Amino acid sequence: MNPCKEFLSVFFLFLGISLAIAQENDSVYIRLNQAGYLSEDSKTGIIFSNSELRDEFSIVSSDDENRIFHGSLKKIEDKGWGNFKYYYKADFSNLKKAGRYVLRYGNHSSSEFGIGRTFSYKNYQEDLLGFMRQQRCGYNPFLDMVCHQRDGRTMYGPMPDSTFIDFTGGWHDAGDQLKYLITSSNATAKMLKAYELLPEKFADEVDALGHPNPNGIPDVLDEAKWGLDWIHKMHSGKNELFHQIADDRDHIGMKLPDKDSADYGWGPNSYRVAYFATGKPQGLREFKSKATGIANLAGRSAAAMAIAARVWKNDLKDSIFSEKCRVAARELYEMGKAQEGYQQGNSYGAPYRYNEDTWADDMEWAAAELYANTGDQKYLEDAKRYAQMANSVSWMGKDQTEHYRYYPFFNIGHFVLYPFVDSDFQKKLAGYYRNGIEACQEKSKSSPFEIGVPFIWCSNNLAVNLISQILLYEKMTGDLKYHSFMLSQRDWLLGKNPWGTSMFMNIPRQSEYPESVHTSVWFMTRKEVPGGLVDGPVYASVYNSLKGIQLKEEDEFANFQNDFVVYHDDFGDYSTNEPTMDGTADAVFMMAFFSE
Repeated sequence: MNPCKEFLSVFFLFLGISLAIAQENDSVYIRLNQAGYLSEDSKTGIIFSNSELRDEFSIVSSDDENRIFHGSLKKIEDKGWGNFKYYYKADFSNLKKAGRYVLRYGNHSSSEFGIGRTFSYKNYQEDLLGFMRQQRCGYNPFLDMVCHQRDGRTMYGPMPDSTFIDFTGGWHDAGDQLKYLITSSNATAKMLKAYELLPEKFADEVDALGHPNPNGIPDVLDEAKWGLDWIHKMHSGKNELFHQIADDRDHIGMKLPDKDSADYGWGPNSYRVAYFATGKPQGLREFKSKATGIANLAGRSAAAMAIAARVWKNDLKDSIFSEKCRVAARELYEMGKAQEGYQQGNSYGAPYRYNEDTWADDMEWAAAELYANTGDQKYLEDAKRYAQMANSVSWMGKDQTEHYRYYPFFNIGHFVLYPFVDSDFQKKLAGYYRNGIEACQEKSKSSPFEIGVPFIWCSNNLAVNLISQILLYEKMTGDLKYHSFMLSQRDWLLGKNPWGTSMFMNIPRQSEYPESVHTSVWFMTRKEVPGGLVDGPVYASVYNSLKGIQLKEEDEFANFQNDFVVYHDDFGDYSTNEPTMDGTADAVFMMAFFSE
């Protein structure tokens, strides 16, 4: 080979590699809330790079490319995440004009975003309800199929084991096809509460079965009733309560729900086990749950029934269903008082389960809702006692907790009780909320993204509930000093994070959002379902400790992963990219609050 040509070949190869490295080192990444901002919001983006940045940024109109705002970048001194040296804040809070925009730094542009309700929050709560319908068991309108008609055969109940009782209905919990009262009671009650707080924000586009046929009932109530009907079944008698249908024998691969090949001892696609809430440890194999009572389940279920009794009586004028819910609320509450303590989820062949070990918050919530309905002083005194027991006990401010230990992830009971107590007790309740908020705010100071939650499994659920706690604290007290911090949590969920992705499926549709989600529906049909909230980022230590995770595609976010926290938009990662039914239901209030 000609030595000169050989030299030039090596030189240009080296030059190409050097240019590629230089280009990568000079890359600039812009992260902001892709769904947009309300006009009065504090509005910030994060720009990061391995090169120091000095120039100003601009906000440009999507309509005519006119620059309508510019500002200087503010360097963030806190250590960032990942392989990037420099992080900057771009603050455009003073831009209040409604419209569609992009943020630009030099030749780099963000995705398009909106300012103002008309251009940003376009009733996304209805998308979330659409995802809930996709999770339905029994008749599923998204798949237009009927599944699990043999749920279920009993275990641990007062009746002989394997007795059949009709437990059809409810929701599949996440990407799997189990059904839990732990999560379904919360999802039902939270959707009902979202309606009570913001009734004007919900549309009527489908009927009770989820068909596109308005029925005169807001869709959020149709969906809540799907949960209520199932809770009535789980409360199978005056002193009876079941808490779980199926177990991790479900986890045998992807399958459509009407062809469920899991075998619980009665053959594949047949009967599934139904676990009775005994208030004692359970488990058919070596992985036993812990339990001290049933008040967590009975309390949340009673709260849902008490709200439903009001709504169906006052708003829907259905006295028959209202009375059914009224009776159930009282019975369930008395069951909780008789067996104070918690019941956890059951596993079969794996160590993972819902580890809830709190219950006073649920009984406070139920007692406060029952007092709202009845004016009976005994419920008010109970609610105050449980409120002081629950106090500020929470995941907030902690670095690690067991999976779902502090569930639900904020105590809405303090908010429900607040208007019924004197000013001194109100200060106490507000203080409980404030303690949690400030613990999260302190944690957020170590992140350029100002996110205040620990990255345990389902970190996105924690962020949603932190947002709800701050919004309700504001409603209770009028104190807005945590509002910007709350908006940082919202913005994190919608794209202002290291990966630049929304954490909700197909929200907003023109953005980066989870696509390869860990669900059978997506895997089997490749149909995307708007609205589902995925689990979210986890500590790298958590991710590396879990069994059976194997990415199915090249990691599109590889440049943004680090030794601290990871997120993968990959079907193979059930720890970060599995949408959950209860997390989505929790987010309905948040989305409704910001919507038109």
